[in-house]
Amino acid sequence: MIKVKVVGAGGYGGVGVTEVLLNHPEAKLMCLVDNNDVGTPMSRLYPHLTGFCDMPLIDPSDPRAQEPADVVFLATPDGVGMNAAPAILKTGAKVIDYSGDFRFNTPEAYAAYAGRIGREPKHASPELLPEAVYGLVELHRKEIDSRRRVIGNPGCFAVSCIVGLAPAAKHRLVTLDSIICDCKTGVSGAGKKVHPSFHFPNRQDHMNAYKLAGHQHVFEIERELGLLAGAEIKITFTSQIVPIVRGIMSTLYGQLTSDIKREELIELYREFYRNDGFVRIFDRNSGVGSAHVRGTNFCNLIVDLDERTRKLRIVSHIDNLMKGQSGSAIQNMNVLFGLPENTGLNRCGQYP
Repeated sequence: MIKVKVVGAGGYGGVGVTEVLLNHPEAKLMCLVDNNDVGTPMSRLYPHLTGFCDMPLIDPSDPRAQEPADVVFLATPDGVGMNAAPAILKTGAKVIDYSGDFRFNTPEAYAAYAGRIGREPKHASPELLPEAVYGLVELHRKEIDSRRRVIGNPGCFAVSCIVGLAPAAKHRLVTLDSIICDCKTGVSGAGKKVHPSFHFPNRQDHMNAYKLAGHQHVFEIERELGLLAGAEIKITFTSQIVPIVRGIMSTLYGQLTSDIKREELIELYREFYRNDGFVRIFDRNSGVGSAHVRGTNFCNLIVDLDERTRKLRIVSHIDNLMKGQSGSAIQNMNVLFGLPENTGLNRCGQYP
């Protein structure tokens, strides 16, 4: 049985991973740690967990938070993981960090990312960066094994775009300077913290683009696609928020480099993801949307091309709080501990 701690348990990332862990047959939840709402039962913060998780949130200094575990999920903002990880690793536990602290393997790459989000460019634990693995299992499965200690869980937009474009980048199906990522997310992507922009009258019946000067997930997307293509890639990325609670739809474009037919393109994608049970391929007539991945770890890809303009068109759907966050974290844990990837994640969601 895998002993698990969740740090930052009171936020959306924390409750998301807790929900999955409660039904995970090989995991035991040891404690829920947070700086806020200390002493409050999880089920009081989130009443749907009544009778399922009545465990109280405890302060990081609480002796129960120091008890041994096999893995610690850091559902925390940037800057927390890089400071907390060394002490956690000394106890023998593995770290799966939700933030950008361990998504990059060199101090220089981290500094570029940190500068984009206005943080101190110097990493607090640079010695850990070379051993961290970018936790998108579909691309880095072979690097994630029992010897690994640190996983940098991927960003939600990054998951939707990288999974959608990986086969195209690997096979150079598009000109590398033509990639456009047009991405829409639900309000939960901003987290639990109250902000005037997410006040109901300001959000309902309202859509807007944001971070047009540059979104932090662009670094991940360009790095991963560049590794697949064997060349530098720069993308045009537009993030938008729409009045739904959860879900990401990324519509991805690129100028095709060959006369590949639509049926051939779909088959190429199916072959690329033949061993990836959480990636499902659909054609343009499928009608799938965000509701069909809600509450699941699936990424649904509509694989298409525009015959008139000869442009690749991929529509990628994920649940930002599952495949974009907690679901990927559990998938990483499963691989780290030698379990089938879908352990605790093999569910279809709910509809409508």
